[in-house]
Amino acid sequence: MTDSDGKPHQGPAAPDGDPEYADRVYRSVPGVISGVLLLVVAAWLIGDAVVSGTGKTPYVALAAVPVFAFPVIAYTLRPAVTAGRDRLVVRNPWRTIVAPWASVDALRAGYSVELLADGRKYQVWAVPVSLRQRKRATRAQGTGVAGHASRIGLGMGQTKRTNPVVEGSPDPTRAWSDQVTAVLQEMAERNAGRPTAAGPVEARWCWWVIAPTLAGLIALITVIAV
Repeated sequence: MTDSDGKPHQGPAAPDGDPEYADRVYRSVPGVISGVLLLVVAAWLIGDAVVSGTGKTPYVALAAVPVFAFPVIAYTLRPAVTAGRDRLVVRNPWRTIVAPWASVDALRAGYSVELLADGRKYQVWAVPVSLRQRKRATRAQGTGVAGHASRIGLGMGQTKRTNPVVEGSPDPTRAWSDQVTAVLQEMAERNAGRPTAAGPVEARWCWWVIAPTLAGLIALITVIAV
């Protein structure tokens, strides 16, 4: 979380003397928006089927509600990444992964963002990789380098330093997924030595999504078959 000026919110000092920062939460805004729109459209269609449908159509529509709604919630509204002082919490559609910083081996962004922890690999759904955004950032980086070189006269043998990761400051020369991955990787390296950041990785199934979806699927099959 950040203040209005884009800087991380700083609270009172922690027991070890370091400043206490609020947890950082990352999620895909386009994913949330698309999920809300899908639920609104589905509610309108199902409501119309219940009110205006004949025969067993209303029952089929009602049975289809959990089969459609819970997966949409799982894949669009639920995914989030919460980074605190001691651990990284990754909420994926069907599971929640809690990784203390000491157990995190690396975070990397390729065609998807991946968390490597305790010798295992986990997908990070909340930070989708956009190849189009990455290409656009690469073009912006090339334009910025050319302009910088023309102003100060860089020679062919000289090199430039890449832009550092600045928390709360969007970098147009880097895709959002790459920026988030770099911030999380830096937090893992900084906090891995903290005594309270040790422990095994926990992966828990999200039963409040799985159970209603399965129950709705059974009900839907039963209604259609009968």
